[in-house]
Amino acid sequence: MATIAFIGVGNMGGPMARNLLKAQDKVRAFDVSPAAVKHVTEAGATESKTALDAVKDADVVITMLPAGAHVRSVYLEEQSILTAARKDALLIDCSTIDIDSARAVHAAALKAGFDFLDAPVSGGVGGAEAGTLAFMCGGSDKAFARAKPILEKMGKRIVHAGGAGAGQAAKICNNMLLAISMIGTCEAFALGEKLGLEHQKLFEIMSAASGQCWSLTTYCPVPGPVPTAPSNRDYTGGFATALMLKDLKLSQAAAQGAGAATPLGAEAAQLYALFAAQGNAGVDFSGIIKMLRGGQ
Repeated sequence: MATIAFIGVGNMGGPMARNLLKAQDKVRAFDVSPAAVKHVTEAGATESKTALDAVKDADVVITMLPAGAHVRSVYLEEQSILTAARKDALLIDCSTIDIDSARAVHAAALKAGFDFLDAPVSGGVGGAEAGTLAFMCGGSDKAFARAKPILEKMGKRIVHAGGAGAGQAAKICNNMLLAISMIGTCEAFALGEKLGLEHQKLFEIMSAASGQCWSLTTYCPVPGPVPTAPSNRDYTGGFATALMLKDLKLSQAAAQGAGAATPLGAEAAQLYALFAAQGNAGVDFSGIIKMLRGGQ
């Protein structure tokens, strides 16, 4: 049984923290949202008034925050996790952020003597609730070995992608591909509709042919063929367009910095930016089919 400080217990962090509680760990929770904290304290967590209070004497510190600026703030300010945590504590950042920020925190943690892992996740809120997330991890072999038993309480696939920042790199590459494949899947269905094809028939054909992909068979953007997909709930309760756009912007910034050509990634970023600007930032990213049909 470990004492875990969990900083950021919102849509993703909340269910992740609750799964740690189910595994009999002690969780100290902090979030700027009282409502978010309440959801985990009702499940057995202890509320901390500040992030620094949460990490004192904790065995493990997990952060799940919106952006690189927030991660830099809690780790790199004069009074931070690195000054308040026990020197033998394991630090894990599960946020999806820019690679430069991840590497900056890695460097500061290493200098302060901490084992640190960047471990962004894939699987969405549903995966967080079910404890089936995939973790893409960057850091030392030692940090990964220490973190794996903790991460296995929240996910099913724990992969060591490489050194500092490798988890973030893997995450943005994956989500860039996901965005591209979802747009292609939506275009196929939109074309099929124009050509008089039924959704179910087209799904059966494509899912058993060379067009098969996760966006089709697991997250089908039209209602019916995959009952668990957000398309059956009017594109609610999934992976918000705003979050996909955030990841696409990270991928394009990384591509520019690395001198990599990602023309389809760039086009996907533009399309999702347009879809979000039409009032769909909170809509599941598969809902972009509505725009591709010619509507909003």
